[in-house]
Amino acid sequence: MSVPTQSDTTAPDGSALATGMPETATFRTTGPGVDQPPRKTFWSQTAQAFAMFRNRKSIAGLIILGVFVLVAIFAPLIAPYGPTQKDRSALRQPPSLEHWLGTTHMGEDVLSQIIFGTRGVVVVGFLSAIIATLIAITIGVIAGYVRGWKSESLSALTNVFLVIPGIPLIIIVASQFENPPLIVIAAVLGLTGWAWGARVLRAQTMSLRNRDFIQAARANGEPLRRIITVEMLPNLMALIASSFVGTVTAAILGLTTLAFIGVIPVSNLNWGTILFWAQQNGAFPRLWWWYVPAGLCIAIIGVALSLINFGIDEYVNPRLRSAGERARAMKKKGLNVNDPVTAVRSIPTTAASTADTNDENSENTKR
Repeated sequence: MSVPTQSDTTAPDGSALATGMPETATFRTTGPGVDQPPRKTFWSQTAQAFAMFRNRKSIAGLIILGVFVLVAIFAPLIAPYGPTQKDRSALRQPPSLEHWLGTTHMGEDVLSQIIFGTRGVVVVGFLSAIIATLIAITIGVIAGYVRGWKSESLSALTNVFLVIPGIPLIIIVASQFENPPLIVIAAVLGLTGWAWGARVLRAQTMSLRNRDFIQAARANGEPLRRIITVEMLPNLMALIASSFVGTVTAAILGLTTLAFIGVIPVSNLNWGTILFWAQQNGAFPRLWWWYVPAGLCIAIIGVALSLINFGIDEYVNPRLRSAGERARAMKKKGLNVNDPVTAVRSIPTTAASTADTNDENSENTKR
C-alpha cells in the first residue's frame, strides 16, 4: 500500500527539487513478518464458550459434581453390597469395617444405598434441567426478539408458569401412576421450572436485539433462526449455563423433598427415600449413621452447584471479575486481601538520604 509522505517542491524553472525523501512509502500489511489476528477455529470458539468455568470456584464445583456423576455411573462396581441386600446378623449396627456407614433396621448397607441413590438424583436433576433449559431458551429468546402481541403472549405464558406450584402438581401426577418412573418426575419438574430462566433470557435478548451486529444481520436479510442461533445464543451462554445449574439444584431439592414426604414410591431409591425410611423407623436422633450421610450428600452437591453458579456470576459480572482478579494478584504478591491498612512501598536507603539532603538544601536556600 503506497501512502504519500511529502509534496513535490518545484524550482523556478519547473524542475523538481530533490528533498532526500521518497515521494511514497510502502508498508507491508501481509506476510510472514506481520502479526496477524489469530484464526478462529472450532476448538478456540469452544474454549471461549467455556471460559466461564476457568476460575477456581467453578473448577472446584465441577470436580465435586463430577465425582457424584462417576459414582452414579459406576454404582454397581463401587457399592460393596446390593441396595436391598439384607444382613440379618447386623441390624441397626453403627459403622464398622464390614459396613462403613452402618446398617438399617433390616440389615441393609447404608453406604450401598447412598451410592445407588445417587443415580436417581443425578438422572432427575440433569434430565429436568435439560427440559427446562430448552423450553426457557425457546420461549425466552423468541419473546425477547420479536415485538408486539407475540412477545406479550409469550411473556404472559411465562408469568403463568411462574406462579404454578410445582410440588402439588407433581403429587397429582404421581398419584395417577402406581410406580411413576423417574422420567415422568423429571419431566414434571422441568415443565414447572423453566419460567425463571425464560424471564432472564427475555430481558437479556431485548437488550441484545438493538445491538449493531444484530441490526447488521437483520439488514443483510438473515433468517430468524440464524440470528438467534449464531448471533444471539453465543452471547447468552453464561446466562443459559447459570439457569441450567439453578434448575439442577431446584430439581434435586424437589426430588428429595417429594421422596422424604412419601410422594415418590420407595422403590425409586434416592437420598430422599433413605431419609424417609430413617424417619419412619425412628432413626432420629439416635441412629445418626442412617440419615446423616444422605443429608451430607444433599448439602455437598448443593455446595458444588452453588460454586459453579458463583463462578459463572463472577465471569458475567465485570465488577466481580475485576475484584477476583485483583484479589488473586494480591495473594500472589503475599498481601492480605482483607487487610484494611494500605501497604506502603519502602524507599531504598540511598534514595531516602538523597531526599533528606534535598530538603535541607531547600531550607537553607529559603533562609
